[in-house]
Amino acid sequence: MDEQPTFLTREGYRKLEQELNYLRTVRRQEVARRLHQALAEGDLLENAELEDARNEQAFVEGRILMLERMLRNAVIIEEGEGPREAAGLGSRVTVVEEGDGPPETYHIVGSAEADPSKGLISNESPLGRALMGRKVGERAVVNAPDGVLVFKIVGIQ
Repeated sequence: MDEQPTFLTREGYRKLEQELNYLRTVRRQEVARRLHQALAEGDLLENAELEDARNEQAFVEGRILMLERMLRNAVIIEEGEGPREAAGLGSRVTVVEEGDGPPETYHIVGSAEADPSKGLISNESPLGRALMGRKVGERAVVNAPDGVLVFKIVGIQ
């Protein structure tokens, strides 16, 4: 099975490593204690706490497997200093929406660490895809739920 690469900044890689370590060393033990206590309560047929603990265990183990896979397939996005010719993974792109608004800067990252509220957009998102390969002065067209949005690229770093 071919596994897809996970594009991460060095900071994103570090955060996923920290989360994986926390899940392995802290959360697993917490869930194990919770399972042990639920089993000690007896009456396994109608033990809602046991069912909830098992669900939590499945979630934690699933997240551990996902993080291990992501880190195993990680491709580090090299972030350069200074202006770039075209937007790509790792770029910080400043855009102005045509018609209104102040300039906004977005950092193009892989989907694993995208967080639009912090200006981190995925290269797979509609805006990320529209910006990829564009140069300063060019326009990026995004088909949004509210209609077509057009952004002018005013800076790339």
